[in-house]
Amino acid sequence: MCGIWAIFGIPEYSKYTSHAMKICQRGPDVFRMETIPHFQNCCVAFHRLTIVDDLFGMQPMRIKALPHLYLTYNGEIYNHKAVGKQYDFDFFTQCDGEVMLHLYDKFGVEKMAQMLDGIFAFCIIDTKKNEVHIGRDTFGIRPMFTLSVEGKETGILGLSSEAKAIVPLIKHFEINSNKMIVEPFPPGHYASYGLSPAGQTTFIERKAYTQIGKPPVYETSVKPDSSDVMENIRKLFSEAVRKRLMTDRRIGCLLSGGVDSSLVASYLTKLAKDSGIEYPIQTFSVGMEGSTDVAAARIVAKHIGSEHHEVIFTAEEGIQALRDVIYSLETWEIMAIRFCCGNVSVSKSSVKRLILWLFTLVKVLMSCVKDTYISTRLQAQMKQMPESRRLLDDLYLHDVLRADRATAAHGLELRVPFLDVHFTSYILSLSPEIRQPKHGIEKWLLRASFDNTGALPKEIIWRAKEGFSDGMSSTKPGQSWYELLQNHIENQVPDEALAVSAELYPYNTPKTKEGFYYRQIFEEFFPGQSHFIPYFWMPKWTNATEPSARALEHYKQ
Repeated sequence: MCGIWAIFGIPEYSKYTSHAMKICQRGPDVFRMETIPHFQNCCVAFHRLTIVDDLFGMQPMRIKALPHLYLTYNGEIYNHKAVGKQYDFDFFTQCDGEVMLHLYDKFGVEKMAQMLDGIFAFCIIDTKKNEVHIGRDTFGIRPMFTLSVEGKETGILGLSSEAKAIVPLIKHFEINSNKMIVEPFPPGHYASYGLSPAGQTTFIERKAYTQIGKPPVYETSVKPDSSDVMENIRKLFSEAVRKRLMTDRRIGCLLSGGVDSSLVASYLTKLAKDSGIEYPIQTFSVGMEGSTDVAAARIVAKHIGSEHHEVIFTAEEGIQALRDVIYSLETWEIMAIRFCCGNVSVSKSSVKRLILWLFTLVKVLMSCVKDTYISTRLQAQMKQMPESRRLLDDLYLHDVLRADRATAAHGLELRVPFLDVHFTSYILSLSPEIRQPKHGIEKWLLRASFDNTGALPKEIIWRAKEGFSDGMSSTKPGQSWYELLQNHIENQVPDEALAVSAELYPYNTPKTKEGFYYRQIFEEFFPGQSHFIPYFWMPKWTNATEPSARALEHYKQ
């Protein structure tokens, strides 16, 4: 997990470079800021969390053979060695990102992005062609926000891993009726700009280089060549975990006791041992007293033989963390905030300090965001269900966002094997009949694929799904995390506030006191940036205003 930041075409840019430090938590190891020779009014900054090649992996990266190229990126490229061998590239460093420079030089930005098996957000400055290229991975696992003048193709360009480092620039440049806009850069896209000696950019094009579900163009060592679908799923998932062992640091695993994280933890411990890793894999579960997740995680840890840690937090700690969470997440989305409050509050405990110490050495957090693509949300044909396609395309606004920010806020690295492009493209190639739930059980295909394999106990394989913010709650009546949180907010937001909610917030108007409370805090930090989140998650086909599954009738039954 690193942080990238750059500005182009901004006069007296040195007045604004301090904003780059607002994402320093993403890369606490090393920081560098550079200007680009022969180009005025532009600056690039990089916060590094060292994962691979401590010595030569600093950025902006330049290599002897291609001195006209500057690369700044946040991510990991898992197939860098295979691609280097395929094209006989002469690498100057051990850093996985160097392959991007060679691919760009040989093929250009579009083919370069298509050839990368990994997660990334990048900026390449080509001083020979006077161009800037930016791009983002298929699912948007690595974040990127851009700053530009709305409706104009020439002038200022800014980019940052998080919006908080470029939103403050808006007030400095909204003059002469020019409106500055900060927006998330779309996943699976790249954009190209011309770059003048004065540092001003001219838009050339923005283009999708891939689509979710499209098979990768790069060669893969493991192929789904069996007629047995479940065997293929096991094979591809195992490979997705194996390739993510790439790191010079120790590895740990967030374990909720659900089937997703438990499968990751199980395969991680086995594959780590097979690859020669001698230290024990550490697992971590977070919850309140009486949490069903903590209890289930304990069973999994015993089964896989991990060194397990349980972190118990209180409602008071979670409530105290609300403002910090909203600032870190850059959202007012209810479920994302509930999910992350426990993690932030844990940072104040002695156990979290242990985790932070471990992750100063253990920089990689293996986790699963969510297997949305094989859940009940994808019960019908993708082409016939715009809702399913929307949920996939918008993962970066919800699930991916909260996973990134929850870890980056504490300088941790996140790995997400369930969003492996090879794995997901195979799943999406299967017929809807195979993917849909069976016998009233969601994720049936995933569960059945790993049943009777010894990977996990049956009680975990077939454990009913719970949202993370629900599962980490106490099961005592009235003691769920969301209920305690709402009790607190009830006293913070007067009844009449909701009556003027639509007037205050006409875009994506909050419907509940909790939503109103979060929106107020968000607007304090990011005024006028409500477009970051086009909608927030709520159960479909119901009249629910509470997103927790525990509030739904079928859950109570």
